[in-house]
Amino acid sequence: MAQWEKLRQLPASYSQQVHELYDRNDLPMDVRHYLSAWIEKQEWQRAAREHDLAMVLFQVLLENLDIQHSRFVQEESFLLQHNIRRYKQNFQRFLDDPCALAYTILWFLGKEKEILASADLAEQVQFLHVEQVAMETSSQQDLERKMAGLRDEVQSMEHTMICLEEQQDEFDFKCQTHKMEAVIDEAVKKDQMKVLQALVNRLDQCRKETLSDLKKLLDRTDALIDILVKKELVEWQRRQQKACIGAPDNVCLDQLEKWFSCVAVCLFQVREFLGKLDELVGKMSYDNDPVKAQKPALQRRADTLLKNLLKSSFVVETQPSMPQGKGPLVLRTNVQFSVKTRLLVKFPELNHSMKVNVSMDKEAPKSKGYRRFNVLGTKSKALNMTECQSGGMVADFRHLSLREQKSGGGGKGVSDISLSVTEELHIIYFDTEFELKGLSVELQASSIPVLIISNSSQQQSAWASALWFNMLSPDTKDVVFFANSPAATWQQFGEMLSWQFLSATKRGLNEDQLEMIATKLFGKQQNYDTQKVSWSKFSKENTPDTFWVWFDGIVMMVKTSLEDLWRDGLIMGFVSKGKEKSLLKKKQRGTFLLRFSESVIGGITFSWVENTITGEPDIKTVRPFTKADLLQIPFQEIIRNFQILEAENIPENPLRYLYPNTPKDEAFAKYYSELSGDNSPYIKYIKTKLVFVSKETKRESSSAAVPSGNRNVSP
Repeated sequence: MAQWEKLRQLPASYSQQVHELYDRNDLPMDVRHYLSAWIEKQEWQRAAREHDLAMVLFQVLLENLDIQHSRFVQEESFLLQHNIRRYKQNFQRFLDDPCALAYTILWFLGKEKEILASADLAEQVQFLHVEQVAMETSSQQDLERKMAGLRDEVQSMEHTMICLEEQQDEFDFKCQTHKMEAVIDEAVKKDQMKVLQALVNRLDQCRKETLSDLKKLLDRTDALIDILVKKELVEWQRRQQKACIGAPDNVCLDQLEKWFSCVAVCLFQVREFLGKLDELVGKMSYDNDPVKAQKPALQRRADTLLKNLLKSSFVVETQPSMPQGKGPLVLRTNVQFSVKTRLLVKFPELNHSMKVNVSMDKEAPKSKGYRRFNVLGTKSKALNMTECQSGGMVADFRHLSLREQKSGGGGKGVSDISLSVTEELHIIYFDTEFELKGLSVELQASSIPVLIISNSSQQQSAWASALWFNMLSPDTKDVVFFANSPAATWQQFGEMLSWQFLSATKRGLNEDQLEMIATKLFGKQQNYDTQKVSWSKFSKENTPDTFWVWFDGIVMMVKTSLEDLWRDGLIMGFVSKGKEKSLLKKKQRGTFLLRFSESVIGGITFSWVENTITGEPDIKTVRPFTKADLLQIPFQEIIRNFQILEAENIPENPLRYLYPNTPKDEAFAKYYSELSGDNSPYIKYIKTKLVFVSKETKRESSSAAVPSGNRNVSP
């Protein structure tokens, strides 16, 4: 990055040192700023010793000030015109001693380096105390600095092109003057030819430097595109995959759009610079002209870089999703779904001019029974800036649907791979064409693979496939993933399970809850890090009550009926019977906890501590409640009004303290209905439908008198 640009980005304490440095009148800050690129490229150390070089640099400095003055005239910046003219007059004092000017500029550049060195040292010391979580922000800041450096280089190149054109105009003027003057004296002619030759040499050197600078500019652009396409965009795509299955990852595209647009604008300006070189060569060329030799390769490279950037800039911002689905990426035939595409290179002049067309399975596998679908609805929309809050270029398809083609696959060359409907992956494609300033590029974006079902009963299995694919596969074109699906590590699997609760209820799973699930899957282990879960173990074994069916039943029950209690941490949830017993037996009578049933799909129960005649703890558990029960009566009301019959037939609520020791009413009071006792809207239901009695032998006669539908307490 240019030295001046680094100085401009320093923290306040160091930027103050820069202001103090330029309080001196020897080198005005305005001159340092507007001529920064040129100043930093010159050999001031040698010029401070060599009078001839110092004189050349002195004259070029004055020429550059004239050019800057002309620019301010065009921009009608009256005050800046005045300042530049005054600075040029002040520099005239170095006419007799240009080496003094070179030494002065060299001194200022040295002081700038000292300030930068101090800031770098402080930053390194501070870096030692920065935590790992700040690395992403640091990476973004570094990329921002690189973008700023690219913009500055382009601005500097713009200035260079103006200087190059003025040098050529100067040569042309003197050459035409020489032709018009009828000079007879050979000595004078010789001197004039020397002057013209010197001008040609200088022009040739400037052309070579300009081409070299353009190559460096393309090198910098190439490196930035590499970071954007191979790192930032890939990381965003992976975050989007995880966000689709519940991860709390940031998938906002505004920052990427800013970076992509910045590089694209700079590359279009480079193409304009190359066009200007063509124009200058058309006016004047000579033997061994470096522009003729080097410009075609630079043009090809600039166009290639721009095309590669544009092809990567067209993405699916919001993946296909049905309004009533479990999540995105599961679509049902003949049911409308929405999907949104976005062009990360934002050019307002292209608003509403780029048409996006939708299609299906362009490269579908020739697998046995692989279905084909037609896309129905409005399949063509223009990219526009009105459907995005941040003003991005988007095409938002809101009313698409799919219909299965009647003619199936098959025939010659079809593979033996056969996938179930809920393992069959399909890709939706989006095509458009970018046309601007003589450049035309065909662009294509594709969705993450979707599952297509025809019946709502298939949704749970299809969502399991979406979870599995996006948890494990970074290759979003792998539509035969389930032909040989890899296993998941416990870390990947546990994280994915936690996301399901997090996205549904805003509270994920803690370490203890995950350990119970791991124990259910692998048995008791010292460490689960080396354990793996297969696709079969997740969604196929023990059909119909697979692990996924059991887990998803709990998630849906919690989301539907227990979200507030779960979010506030009142439900321990995933705890085994053995762990439950070890926790409760150390607690006082009436302590209870809430856990999910391991045997009933979508069931929740509670256990509490009683004392035997000898004073030993006795753990009792009620038969699980299901989603159907909880739709009739809130769980907190069951806990509030739960009763058993004691020996004297006196009803008593045995639930007193939520584990570990929170009084029941303190934990649940804010969820109770305002009416209590016989006035409670649920008491009638409890008395007639959900009477709870103990099943101990000495109370069997009492139990027999309870109406049908009663729930029993199990020891």
